[in-house]
Amino acid sequence: MKVSTSIPEKELTMTILGHRPHHTIDTPVVDTSTTPAGDRSARIGTAAARALAVLRIAFGLTFLWAFVDKVFGLGYATPAGKGWIDGGDPTAGFLGKGATGPFADFYHSLVGDFWVSPLFMVGLAGIGLALTLGIGTRIAAASGALLYLLMWSAVLPPENNPVIDDHILGAITLVVLALVAAGNVWGLGRYWSQTAIVRRFPWLR
Repeated sequence: MKVSTSIPEKELTMTILGHRPHHTIDTPVVDTSTTPAGDRSARIGTAAARALAVLRIAFGLTFLWAFVDKVFGLGYATPAGKGWIDGGDPTAGFLGKGATGPFADFYHSLVGDFWVSPLFMVGLAGIGLALTLGIGTRIAAASGALLYLLMWSAVLPPENNPVIDDHILGAITLVVLALVAAGNVWGLGRYWSQTAIVRRFPWLR
């Protein structure tokens, strides 16, 4: 009786490289369509993937917390009694008093415009939910990065650095999270990417 001793090509490659299959998570770091089989740069380790997932969730909760605090005025960034439900304007303080630098006049002119606060609040909630759940991370990352850059441009120059501050670092982080498909680990990214609408419009990933 002949016993087959063949090993699947992928498993054999990983064994030769000294990596066992269960040590990696199928989260793309680069476009694998042109990457040679077994190239370790096309995958990240389990620990790294989970760390990125934690980072994604932390950023998502940060956006969600900002939304909740501004809605209810919990006494953190938004004073008690000044929440959106109390009739407060969640953007007036930052745009009217916090904006400085070359674009200050532009941001001051936006105070009180009917569309500014609703758009800002919807953005906070949408970005926060998407990042926390791991769905629509490309749109969330692009929107969040844009929001960070707008906030950065409203306080130029940064206080402790000529160019870089926490807004720039936040924007870069969100882009990286989208590029590595961080929503696939400890999130609903894989299920979301298999839905009909996302298959039809891949940019919704």
